[in-house]
Amino acid sequence: MAITDSTLTPGMSAHIRSLLAPRPRKDRMWPVLSAAAFAAACALSFATAMILAPPVVSRHVAQSAE
Repeated sequence: MAITDSTLTPGMSAHIRSLLAPRPRKDRMWPVLSAAAFAAACALSFATAMILAPPVVSRHVAQSAE
């Protein structure tokens, strides 16, 4: 019997190779979505603070024009 003789058919060996091949990795979406939600929450809180914050100048503009 020669060394190249095998009891496995080519179709069978292809099936075995496909079973042994690593599965393709799927990208997870939750890290991306959580980062986007965090950025949106930070932007909204910053915008709210800028709107609700008192003005920096404590004197009235008309008083400083004199």
